[in-house]
Amino acid sequence: MAGHSKWANIQHRKGRQDAARSKLFSKLAKEITVAAKMGDPDPDKNPRLRLAVKEARSNSVPKDVIDRAIKKSQGGDAESYDEIRYEGYGPNGVAIIVEAMTDNRNRTASNVRSTFSKNGGNLGETGSVGFMFDRKGEIIYPASVGDADTVMMAAIEAGAEDVESDDDVHVIYCADTDLAEVSNALDAALGESESTKLIWKPNISTELDLENAQKLMRLLEVLEDDDDVQRVTSNFTASDEVMEALANG
Repeated sequence: MAGHSKWANIQHRKGRQDAARSKLFSKLAKEITVAAKMGDPDPDKNPRLRLAVKEARSNSVPKDVIDRAIKKSQGGDAESYDEIRYEGYGPNGVAIIVEAMTDNRNRTASNVRSTFSKNGGNLGETGSVGFMFDRKGEIIYPASVGDADTVMMAAIEAGAEDVESDDDVHVIYCADTDLAEVSNALDAALGESESTKLIWKPNISTELDLENAQKLMRLLEVLEDDDDVQRVTSNFTASDEVMEALANG
């Protein structure tokens, strides 16, 4: 499995015990509010909202927080957020996509640009790195759900495109427009997933040594700590030894 996928899964598992859970809850709640405001407040009638609620539940967001986020979308004083994508480069030319939701474009753009420049990166123009990624649906199951062949067969029958399995997780990919349908089929076949969301999947990777990987992690962590930033994706890959050093760092 490529370095970026391994790192995402390490973060996914560590995040459950992370002191920053409240920040994660806030970002997931924001996505729920935006999805509900843009469409129907009923998850059964709004695919984006249904996926947002499912992802929140998989991260142990309490039901009352989810309900409040949906209710907030229907209030006359509900905040209006713009969805913005920033693209740039990190150490050694690693491509980075930053997805943000903001009520102040100038503030967010200034913060993101400053974070890149202070941490060895450069914010680029829209489209500068986007061609290095494909928009995909990603569904994650723990390895305990079944062996690789079992999960592969279930994924194929559900309409997925690919599966990457290791000792810890099965990561299933599908077309972005098929995520809700594939997710529902896999829920029926394998049970509730650990994570279901839209991602930017790298189609070109940049390999990093430990020093540059550590620099990149610092940049990504500062970006992710920004309240306006919903998700950060990079196209780095690294050897197993570097990944182990990062995981234990």
